[in-house]
Amino acid sequence: MHRRLLLAVLAAAPFVSAQESEPSAAEVLARVRASYALQDHRMTGRLRDSASGREEPLELSLSQSLMRFHFPVQPPETIQLDLTTHPATLWQLTTQGERQRVPLAGTDRPVRGMDFNYEDLSQRFLYWEKVEMMDANARVTGGVRCWLVRVTAPDTKGPYYTVDLWVHKDSGGVARMDAYDSRSTLVKRFEVTKMWKVDNVSSLREMRVQSFNPADGKRRGITYMTLDKPERQ
Repeated sequence: MHRRLLLAVLAAAPFVSAQESEPSAAEVLARVRASYALQDHRMTGRLRDSASGREEPLELSLSQSLMRFHFPVQPPETIQLDLTTHPATLWQLTTQGERQRVPLAGTDRPVRGMDFNYEDLSQRFLYWEKVEMMDANARVTGGVRCWLVRVTAPDTKGPYYTVDLWVHKDSGGVARMDAYDSRSTLVKRFEVTKMWKVDNVSSLREMRVQSFNPADGKRRGITYMTLDKPERQ
């Protein structure tokens, strides 16, 4: 099935009640991807470092097979996430317009000098193929019912090896994501605090990203990603 049609079907599908059969972990993850990947839309937004208050403007455009992140402030920078590869490939555009692949070992590099890396920006882990259901009746703060699914990296080259996702049963949006390194140590926590509703699909509005020192578990920093309401291109 054509990817765009598949996302539309998944986004429009009604969520099952507790009495009905639960979706598989792969189906839950597909719904998450649908909420993060509105087709042919453009968004503006910003990254903000909590400690310093410094902000970096961000432009995000979405097409059928490509997510494009552009930072317009000098020096300008453009990052592309190619969704046609398995797993999704991250590219950096040079000032000459050429593409250079971001190596897996380099996805932990800070973005724009913030405590926020290229893996956080692209969230390639949403496209990892190994996924399993950890708890079909999980809860988050406030007692909201969720599916808890875990995705596992195809190798240990990147900054994260497993990521746990708490997915709202009512909306299909993500409430929280915890990322662990290859030693099962928590290194990053993503908490979605606000969502947009666009074309009957939930889309990210604000996400808080906390990083932790794997040596002692202490919080190292907080970065916010805020996106304005999506507009069609």
